[in-house]
Amino acid sequence: MKAHDTMYIGGEWRPAAGPGTIAVVNPATEQVIAEVPAGTAEDVDAAVRAARAAFPGWAATPPAARAARLAALRDALAARTEEIAETVTAELGSPLKLSRAVHAGTPVRVAASYAELAASYAFEERIGNSTVLLEPVGVVGAITPWNYPLHQIVAKVAPALAAGCTVVVKPAEDTPLTAQIFAEAVHEAGLPPGVVNVVTGVGTVAGQALAAHEDVDLVSFTGSTAVGRRIGATAGGAVKRVALELGGKSANVILPSADLAKAVKVGVANVMTNSGQTCSAWTRMLVHTDRYDEAVEAAVAAVASYRAGDPHDELCRVGPLVSAAQRERVRGYIERGLAEGARLVAGGTETPHDTGWFVTPTVLADVTPEMTVAQEEIFGPVLCVLRYEDEEDALRIANGTVYGLAGAVWAGDESEAVAFARRMETGQVDINGGRFNPLAPFGGYKQSGVGRELGPHGLAEYLQTKSLQF
Repeated sequence: MKAHDTMYIGGEWRPAAGPGTIAVVNPATEQVIAEVPAGTAEDVDAAVRAARAAFPGWAATPPAARAARLAALRDALAARTEEIAETVTAELGSPLKLSRAVHAGTPVRVAASYAELAASYAFEERIGNSTVLLEPVGVVGAITPWNYPLHQIVAKVAPALAAGCTVVVKPAEDTPLTAQIFAEAVHEAGLPPGVVNVVTGVGTVAGQALAAHEDVDLVSFTGSTAVGRRIGATAGGAVKRVALELGGKSANVILPSADLAKAVKVGVANVMTNSGQTCSAWTRMLVHTDRYDEAVEAAVAAVASYRAGDPHDELCRVGPLVSAAQRERVRGYIERGLAEGARLVAGGTETPHDTGWFVTPTVLADVTPEMTVAQEEIFGPVLCVLRYEDEEDALRIANGTVYGLAGAVWAGDESEAVAFARRMETGQVDINGGRFNPLAPFGGYKQSGVGRELGPHGLAEYLQTKSLQF
């Protein structure tokens, strides 16, 4: 596994300021596969200064020229599909098939969408006797998570570049190798030096330094709500903008008229994908009491097809969790759910393999809304099945958490599902399955975050408004 022992700053690979390193561990084998520099505040400062120096020139670059560089970045990423997939599988543990289709494929689609938007977006408009200009915010500090390591980088960097901003990326310490491949693609795409910089390091050092840096104009963070609060407080103290995509506890609401078998099958797939390490996963399945037992049986049958094992095995559908700490966290939630009265109908805390940080795909039945597993983000392959008495009860349960990131509604009639979805306090709802749309805004209500990613709404996060009066 290739790794750089340097930082990508100012268009070149530079030695880190300090001697510290981060060991990258394969979660399926528990073996160290690489080491990368543990960046310090000094490294972050160098990267921010490079981004600041590059900002005037990039901001003045015509949108069509920015679009061309984004298209080149898209092509550079597409050319590295297999390398990206293999790297994500090695450092995250994602099944290789998923790594190819989602971890490598989706960022290419997102980069392509911003190449098109950069060329077509209305950065200027006339309103009465005024001309309104939409200008880049400035230097962006992008702090990204490990669960979708390349997608989350591209979802921040691509709109920032389209807007005319420059960026410093601090990737998660668990998955830095994918970020280094991204830096190589940036270089191949011919982006000017300093427009994109990548500093590896731990969150409490490099991440904190980036969020607090006085010359960063906007902090874009994806991760836990707890860390998001701290970053928001830091940015607020400096009166700088933030975009926060945080935790979720999404509801999959199956109305009585729905195709139950399909709704359960798709819902289980949604939770088990990426080993449950998806903030928008529909981890709470809400079923009417008359069909509850049928739904539980269907969920158990569906989960049985999710084999946890070697991510390179074509039959593997669930890989390990990213770290030993994450595995123990998820096991702890399963144990707490059982202690609070949930019924284990599939999976559990038994380890399916002697090596690797695996958790057996699990289904908890008889979960009630006040239980910890129904309120807190588990971030593992664990599905909670709850019952409701009527539609108002279902809405109360669906909205009854501090989160509001995503969700799903199933009904025999689409308009019935839409009517329910309109009353859900969440940022994105899939209707009868839905399909991923790279142009649709993604982001949360309540403690699931501030701001939106993807599409024109994601681009708008990196713009500020100026009006000229005539």
